[in-house]
Amino acid sequence: MKIERTFLFVPADRPERFGKAAGSGADVVILDLEDAVPPEHKDSAREQAASFLAEGKGARLIMRINGSDTPWHQDDLAAVRAAGAGEIMLPKTSSARQIETVLDTISESVEILPLVETAEGVVNLADIASHPRIRRLAFGSIDLQMDIAIPGDREALLFARAQMVLHSKARGLLPPIDGVTTDMGDDEAVLADCRYARKLGFGGKLCIHPRQISPALQGFEPGQEEVEWAREVTAAVSAGQGAVSVRGKMVDAPVVEYARRILASCS
Repeated sequence: MKIERTFLFVPADRPERFGKAAGSGADVVILDLEDAVPPEHKDSAREQAASFLAEGKGARLIMRINGSDTPWHQDDLAAVRAAGAGEIMLPKTSSARQIETVLDTISESVEILPLVETAEGVVNLADIASHPRIRRLAFGSIDLQMDIAIPGDREALLFARAQMVLHSKARGLLPPIDGVTTDMGDDEAVLADCRYARKLGFGGKLCIHPRQISPALQGFEPGQEEVEWAREVTAAVSAGQGAVSVRGKMVDAPVVEYARRILASCS
């Protein structure tokens, strides 16, 4: 199964960008009703996003609705229901009960992509990840920084990222999706952020500009050195008998499985 790597936000009040986003090469396009849309445009953005979603053109589409603590939340849910959306992104997800409340309003068949971006959400990851309508978690790194009042991103948020990965694996979910890189003009920053996230166990990236898609995809691919090592491991196992070593290190079953995953991810 192909794992979706790139998730591109597009402001829902900019319908002229919908087609470009759908044709950008992103695995998923997120029609954003929340942060990208000012209050005075919420109603028109909702109508435009629902219309485009109902048409189902281009890439797989998800709608990021406004949070349950906002005056637009219920209208967003009504639009999701009317458009027949198959999946929505729920901002500031803090509990499985919050997810259940949303599903009670729309449809039990809709999948939820929880955006975990608060201290409460991180603390309740076991609860969130256990919900049956969840396939994957997304990390709202910027909002979490603001919520717990910390500077920086990597070291300061290492614990939260590790929790995302561990709870995803423990519950049989797909590898989580990392937060945005705010510098839209720095491809190297996107590449470095994705390589860092992949090293921690993430499997995808939230993007805020089409130009971020290419470096994001590259960042989640194994490097040439990794691929060469994996090929050496699988070749040694195929040719050897009994204990096998590669580059002076013992190779056992978990190492072989990891090598095969590397090769499968770049095939």
